[in-house]
Amino acid sequence: MDALLEEIAAIVGDTHVLTGEAVTARAVDWMTGAPCQAAAIVRPADTAELAAVMRACHAAHQPVVTHGGLTGLVHGAEAGSDELVISLERMTAIEALDPVGATLTVQAGAPLQRVQEAAEQVGLQFALDLGARGSCTIGGNIATNAGGIRVIRYGMMRQQVLGLEAVLADGSVVSSMSHMLKNNAGYDLKQLFIGSEGTLGIVTRAVLRLHPPTTAVQTAMVACPSFAALTALLGHLGRSLGGSLAAFEAMWQSHFRLLTVDSDRHAPPLAPDAPYYAIVESLGSDPDSHAAQFAHALETALEQELISDAVLAQSDSQRQGLWAIREDIEGLIQGLAPLFTFDVSLPIAAMEGYVDRVEAAIRRDWPEGRVVTFGHLGDGNLHLSVGVGSDAPATRRAVEQHVYSPLAELGGSISAEHGVGIEKRDYLPLSRTREELALMRTLKHAMDPLGLLNRYKVLMDASG
Repeated sequence: MDALLEEIAAIVGDTHVLTGEAVTARAVDWMTGAPCQAAAIVRPADTAELAAVMRACHAAHQPVVTHGGLTGLVHGAEAGSDELVISLERMTAIEALDPVGATLTVQAGAPLQRVQEAAEQVGLQFALDLGARGSCTIGGNIATNAGGIRVIRYGMMRQQVLGLEAVLADGSVVSSMSHMLKNNAGYDLKQLFIGSEGTLGIVTRAVLRLHPPTTAVQTAMVACPSFAALTALLGHLGRSLGGSLAAFEAMWQSHFRLLTVDSDRHAPPLAPDAPYYAIVESLGSDPDSHAAQFAHALETALEQELISDAVLAQSDSQRQGLWAIREDIEGLIQGLAPLFTFDVSLPIAAMEGYVDRVEAAIRRDWPEGRVVTFGHLGDGNLHLSVGVGSDAPATRRAVEQHVYSPLAELGGSISAEHGVGIEKRDYLPLSRTREELALMRTLKHAMDPLGLLNRYKVLMDASG
């Protein structure tokens, strides 16, 4: 290891190979705060340095784990004492902006919020948005195929990537930096890396798709009398607002009450007695007509008894206040600690019964246990937070069984947008067929036969 680190230091510079306390002083993720246990952290400046580092690691059969913003929730960034961490924290450059072609070229370590702001400076927008925007990186967004709050309008990260560059396990560089929306010249190689969680290659650069600005924003929080009314409201707003509906974030009463009246973290904008709530947001270009269209959609929803109450944000600060209730993950941690978090997807029609089933199972085994539910209802994604008073391994396993097992029969997924990592790896067969898993292993073995990249993440075997 010492000889390898000396070789790597000659590539990236002595100050960019961290060892000892400089490693353990860093947390491996934001939620647990657990110290990094890697043998060293290597910080390349660009693709060429990373490629040289990986050539050295490949020759030494040295496994590596990639670090971005460390906002993941599935232990995908954990590294053992015999592994090296490749941190992309120096690779943050926004290399080019093309307002005519509506593209942005960026290094993978750039934070999402910085990319959003760069697009705004040329009168465009980068559509992906999520609560961790200030910390998460573009490379991490690509590696996990991030979703966020605007999927129903713009799609997931996969839809925002026109081209990318990645370094393979042996140090080879695959550069598919296309700037074109349409490119059918053979296999779409970038798709191999999007959502692969760093197991097939390390994304270093990307060409991102930008969109016209939507300066007219209308946001409301509504209360719904039933799940049937909640889902009917989604359909109603989709028809009334057309393509301008950007977010439909549902909250069960458990989530709304925990973060308002039960914890006093946020003033409740609506009475806390409704079974369901939703934050709905529409994006347009003409402020006056857009505001009128949004208000009319809410008025007709009230008339049809799809909502029982509503509050419309009258300023950006009020809008941020509504979203703060939805995005207050720290409040969930404090209210439910020790906390288990889950990110699943399933058909919308099955959600009410699924949540009821999970809640009943948790109450049966832990009478004081709590299940708090919210999610991006429009794209079939739910987030469940479970607190049962213990985070012992056996308890975790039992809770996971209650959450994941029903998904197989419902045609759901154990991971909607957070990835698989280590945490969900054993449950992957619930969402993937034997043939799909076999193909995944074939790809992993072909591209990383030594099992050096994020080994044991997603798939059990290091090399597939």
